[in-house]
Amino acid sequence: MKFYKYHGLGNDYIVMNPAEIGRKLTPDEIKLICHRHYGIGSDGILWGPSPSNAAPFRLQIFNPDGSEAEKSGNGLRIFSKYLYDHGFVQNAPFKIDTLGGVVTARVHADGRMIDVEMGRVSFHSGDIPVAGPPREVINESIVVQDRTFTFCAATIGNPHCVLPVDELSEALARSYGPHIETDSRFPNRTNVQFLKTLDRNNIQIEIWERGAGYTLASGSSSSAAAAVAHKLGLCDDEITVHMPGGELKITVGDDYAIDMTGPVIHIGEGVIDADMFTQPI
Repeated sequence: MKFYKYHGLGNDYIVMNPAEIGRKLTPDEIKLICHRHYGIGSDGILWGPSPSNAAPFRLQIFNPDGSEAEKSGNGLRIFSKYLYDHGFVQNAPFKIDTLGGVVTARVHADGRMIDVEMGRVSFHSGDIPVAGPPREVINESIVVQDRTFTFCAATIGNPHCVLPVDELSEALARSYGPHIETDSRFPNRTNVQFLKTLDRNNIQIEIWERGAGYTLASGSSSSAAAAVAHKLGLCDDEITVHMPGGELKITVGDDYAIDMTGPVIHIGEGVIDADMFTQPI
């Protein structure tokens, strides 16, 4: 099985072209390929391009636990870089169909910086979804283990729970993220971002990603956190999101349409030996 590995700010993905594989992957195969010790190791698999009636390219995004994600900002930038590297696209804008909707991407002339129009953020409970009566989910309370947080929920094609805090740490995300991800008010589980506002144009986040765990960077998480910071009046519409893996530039439109810009690095490529799939995990 041929694979191509990239990372966006330390958020690493394996791209696999269905035309080169010749069949679908099973959930167990996805888990094994993504495993850091028994497989190639990654934060997920980008499965594409595939045919689509909605756009020139269709992309499926699989988490390390075998589940399918609706959308990934870093994944979309990485897939765009793969399409550019392999001659599918050039520098003109192009569309990608995902489970979370159609997005528009553009690769800069240097081939490393990519823009993605991520779509419009909604804070409405029915869109995200969040259990309870129809409402915008803004500044609600959630009790997690020994601590009460204020949170806002949002979707940009996938669900997010953003928790403004005064102090950030990896330990905070690792301790509380898993419990928030699986809280009963989020029927499809949720991605989790702990948010610290630095000034009108800068925020810092720590991320617990649904189906993947602690993550160095995330494009959809950056988009949701920036939209929440703007919604709460904490930031203007041009926001740099600081993460352990690096920075992304986010522009929040009047209708909460998000434009994201950030880098992608090609790590390498290779072939997965059939022997890898003979081992249990």
